[in-house]
Amino acid sequence: SSETSVPTLTVHTFRGPHWCEYCANFMWGLIAQGVKCADCGLNVHKQCSKMVPHDCKPDLKHVKKVYSCDLTTLVKAHNTKRPMVVDMCIREIEARGLKSEGLYRISGFSDLIEDVKLAFDRDGERADISVNIYEDINIITGALKLYFRDLPIPLITYDAYPKFIEAAKIPDPDE
Repeated sequence: SSETSVPTLTVHTFRGPHWCEYCANFMWGLIAQGVKCADCGLNVHKQCSKMVPHDCKPDLKHVKKVYSCDLTTLVKAHNTKRPMVVDMCIREIEARGLKSEGLYRISGFSDLIEDVKLAFDRDGERADISVNIYEDINIITGALKLYFRDLPIPLITYDAYPKFIEAAKIPDPDE
């Protein structure tokens, strides 16, 4: 399904008694009793993790921030097609910045771009990026560019990058 992914399981030490969410048995031991999914919070025995279905849907309570969060995880957790930071910034840019010279070329003030980043990480969809708060549209474009730069897996993945470079070298677009 397009709304699920393979769980991101890592060995975890649980504090206090914990039960496996797959087999419902107690997870024994003092350290590294089981594994935990970083996306959905699933807690299971190491041996049970091999039998867990590959249908992880990230839980919003485990998605702590917007910036530096994997794009796939973010859109699945929010059940959207695009990250809300992209939608909100584009909406603001289209509403008041399309006639601005050097729209994505001119940098905004870095401290204010950082403020926008913190607002999204703290407030999510409630972040106020309006002209009342950030008069300079270059702050919003800078925040959008920073979002894309901070992605742990780039939009053009490492595997796909050489193919894009080869495509750019083709002189005739009909090839």
